[in-house]
Amino acid sequence: MAGPADIYAFKDALIVLGTAAVVAPVVTRLKISPVLGFLVVGAALGPHGLGRLADYSRAIDWLTVTGERQIAFIADLGIVFLLFFIGLELSMRRMITMRRLVFGLGGLQVVLSALAISLAAFWLGQPAAAALIIGTCLALSSTAIVMELLSGQRRMMSTTGRTSFAILLAQDLAVVPLLFLVSALGGHSEGSIVQGVVVAVVEALLAIAVIALVGRVILKPLFRLAASTDNPEFFMAATLLIAVGSGVIAAFAGLSMALGAFIAGLLLAETEYRRAVEAMIDPFRGLLLGVFFFSVGMHIDLSFIWREPVLVLGGFAAMMVLKTTLLVPLCRLFGISWAASVETGLLLAPGGEFAFIGIGLAAQLGLVDPGVAAGVLAVVSLTMGTLPFVSLFARRAAQRVAQQVTGDAPATQLPPSDHARRVIVVGHGRVGQLVCDQLEKHGISYIAADRDAARVERWRKLGRPVYFGDASNALFLQRCGIDEATGVIVTLDTAAVDDVVRAVRARRSDVMIVARAHDAEHARHLYTLAVTDAVPETIEASLQLAESALVGLGVPMGLVMASIHERREQVRNELQAAAGGTASMTEQIRRARRDKVGKP
Repeated sequence: MAGPADIYAFKDALIVLGTAAVVAPVVTRLKISPVLGFLVVGAALGPHGLGRLADYSRAIDWLTVTGERQIAFIADLGIVFLLFFIGLELSMRRMITMRRLVFGLGGLQVVLSALAISLAAFWLGQPAAAALIIGTCLALSSTAIVMELLSGQRRMMSTTGRTSFAILLAQDLAVVPLLFLVSALGGHSEGSIVQGVVVAVVEALLAIAVIALVGRVILKPLFRLAASTDNPEFFMAATLLIAVGSGVIAAFAGLSMALGAFIAGLLLAETEYRRAVEAMIDPFRGLLLGVFFFSVGMHIDLSFIWREPVLVLGGFAAMMVLKTTLLVPLCRLFGISWAASVETGLLLAPGGEFAFIGIGLAAQLGLVDPGVAAGVLAVVSLTMGTLPFVSLFARRAAQRVAQQVTGDAPATQLPPSDHARRVIVVGHGRVGQLVCDQLEKHGISYIAADRDAARVERWRKLGRPVYFGDASNALFLQRCGIDEATGVIVTLDTAAVDDVVRAVRARRSDVMIVARAHDAEHARHLYTLAVTDAVPETIEASLQLAESALVGLGVPMGLVMASIHERREQVRNELQAAAGGTASMTEQIRRARRDKVGKP
């Protein structure tokens, strides 16, 4: 039986779990990013917050986190699973197509940002070695926070998401020579710096090759073996082995564990087990990432910020302005739209978690003065802590730029005000493009709305009536002709679906609304918002799978289509009934239309 001393060892884990179970849901309900909740609680309960009073009160000691190393270990696993999950969402083929952004744009961003910050630090009186280390460390951004924010917004495949990810991947690759640089300047390496960097890069490439080769050989057999047992525990064990094992191989070569896990995720994305693995690790990924954000909050030195507010705020502003000013023109140089360039520049301007490692190591080796290191890390902590707010500002700035920059004129043209009867298609991603294709094929007049300026510009050049704007805005809907619209088709895959439906219904109670839903539960919710029809992705995929299987098994096509249609209607009626509707939602819309026509 555990004694009091043993129980005390669990208090740090209880504090983190309490944050995940209580604080994160509360801030989410208040429509605040849970990332911010973990950061704030980590700062408040860490060694620089209430931890300073732990020696004076037993009660406060129980409320603060003292086992920083244990928390840091779990936090590292969070980053590993984040990159593993991102690798699953991509593929090796897509990565090859992104090589220009990774090695071109990403490489230039690291070099130019490091050079500019190093020169600024040298001008402020830092020694050459210290200035170089500070510049290289501050040139990198927070992969964990930026990717989590974009992933939570389901914007990884947007222009901003792809560009940000490419640059962050280049930064992760740059960690290897940067760590060697710190060690070399500290006198702990043999031979020249250039020789050491070359050796480190060769070791890194060999590690990547080993991970890729071993992964291709053992991935499918391992998961086939685990899946054949029909036991989710074995499948989870195989997933953990691949993610953590590949990270360990990368760590032995001096790479980050996260990069090794990312490569394993890329390889696994090419297999049929991808979706099952995603569903398996998603809950653990979120919890472990929460621990990472908590640990970042623990590094925020509130007392230093309180003592030197002008210095910290000045460093914060200088870092944000300098990195954004450098990155926006670079993005434009590589063909990124102005809107996406501005948003990417703002998102990647804050510092990253590597600064704590690199500058901490430099301070231990005597390369950077401890006081200077504390100030630099305070600035980095503040930039990382404000990233959720920076993300909101970046999106609004990007929208404003997309509306004002004359170079993006095709994306900023207003919808026609001719009061013609059209269908309004909200969202022009992959699903929206297919919907518009079918409308064109059947001669149905329509206009489409999307919030991705680059996508709007590209499709307008191809002659498609796509307009930039937010369809949840009543004024934009009115401009799109909602008062005369024959129907609204919502193809978005984000939470904005609900906002668009509410805005349309507030203006028109009789118009047909067909909305894309994630699953059956989301479809039921949309029916409560009075959509005419909701199309759950998971159910439609199941019906299409059944249709293909039945036809392949020799069942006549006519019978198959009839049975699929019957099943689709049955599901629709069940979802509408579960949403509280007693009659078909379509009938309700038709009744509202008749009432409108019958009015004098």
